[in-house]
Amino acid sequence: MLSSFFIIADQGDILIEKHWRGLMNRSICEYFWDQVLQSKQNGSSIPPIISTPKYYLINIQKQNIYLLGVCQSEVSPLLVVDFLQRIYDTFVEYFGPTITSTTIKENFVHVYQLLDEMADNGFPFTTELNFLKEMIKPPGVLSNVISSVTGTSNITDILPNGSLGAIQWRKTGIKYTQNKIFFDIVEEIDCIIDSNGYIVSSEINGEILCHCNLSGMPDLTMTFNNPRMLDDVSFHPCVRYSRWENDRVLSFIPPDGNFKLLSYRVKGINQFPIYVKPQISYSEGSSSVGRINVTVGAKGYNVQNKLSIEDVIATIPFSKTTSSTNLSANIGSFGMDEQSKILRWNIGKIPKEKTPFLSGTVSLIAGSITPESTPSIMLQFKIPQYAISGLTIDSLACSERYKPFKGVKCTTKAGKFQVRS
Repeated sequence: MLSSFFIIADQGDILIEKHWRGLMNRSICEYFWDQVLQSKQNGSSIPPIISTPKYYLINIQKQNIYLLGVCQSEVSPLLVVDFLQRIYDTFVEYFGPTITSTTIKENFVHVYQLLDEMADNGFPFTTELNFLKEMIKPPGVLSNVISSVTGTSNITDILPNGSLGAIQWRKTGIKYTQNKIFFDIVEEIDCIIDSNGYIVSSEINGEILCHCNLSGMPDLTMTFNNPRMLDDVSFHPCVRYSRWENDRVLSFIPPDGNFKLLSYRVKGINQFPIYVKPQISYSEGSSSVGRINVTVGAKGYNVQNKLSIEDVIATIPFSKTTSSTNLSANIGSFGMDEQSKILRWNIGKIPKEKTPFLSGTVSLIAGSITPESTPSIMLQFKIPQYAISGLTIDSLACSERYKPFKGVKCTTKAGKFQVRS
């Protein structure tokens, strides 16, 4: 599968390199970085798969780093992408939510130890976080002091219980004084809305996250209110796929701690909890002035259901020839990046008694050409305690004698929410 693995900083520096099948020349990273720079000049993102005469370069891009896998033969690209994502998620659990080049440099030893355990000859081996934490202790002040004083390693010599059994994601002998399990239903809205308010395309990408603190070896059975609406469902290995195919019921023995139970997609959603009414136009002639009027608000049924729309941010990319702005907003704050000419309007929480609006004028550089098209607005928001697809968990049965405490939380947020003006 993987011949080599690299972690590259956002400036092009190589932070980590791991080779399984012979030493690979670093020039392959230079070729990859040339592709990154070319994509940035074109205003696009780097393709996840880059084919060269000798190698296949498969990568995932995060906020501050790139994870690059190099393959010498054809493999399933999604398998490599999922493995790279699993590596990044493991780094987040070990080192914190923000992974930067500084984070990698400060934890060189742990990074290489994790890579040694997660991959065997370039193939995924131990990827379950619970077992990794049993074998490699996460970094911390206390563990570092103990290691420096006693001279012991942070890697255990004993394999976790159950790591060689049929259920590799859960160790045996787990006991809790309070048995509880929580589920988070998180859904993202990806859509394009035209200037008249009609939906061009829309889909919901959701996932169910689980936090499990159950004793023993519990066998759980979960049912949904409308499982038929879920498309492209991807499960954690603990889920019995045949039971889902036959009965649309989730049957599984959960891992201990935090894990993603499943991800899914829902199509056909034609009502959204928020609306945007943009009016952006440029006058012809020597004045080169554009009129801006953007209104953002909650739909009527949201007000009736007492839904709260929070963390609302509208991003408006203006023409590079924009010289100055004269704008005002009745709610929130705004600012423009003078280099990229992108306006960010931070609305925050939409109040029920007032509708946020942004209005004013935009001036262009004298003699510049009037933009042929008006910009598209990108919207970010979050709605707690609400699942836009309507998905709910009907029941959860446990095979153990105890009765666990159960909880479900829903969150809807914007993914790629685009409104054309």
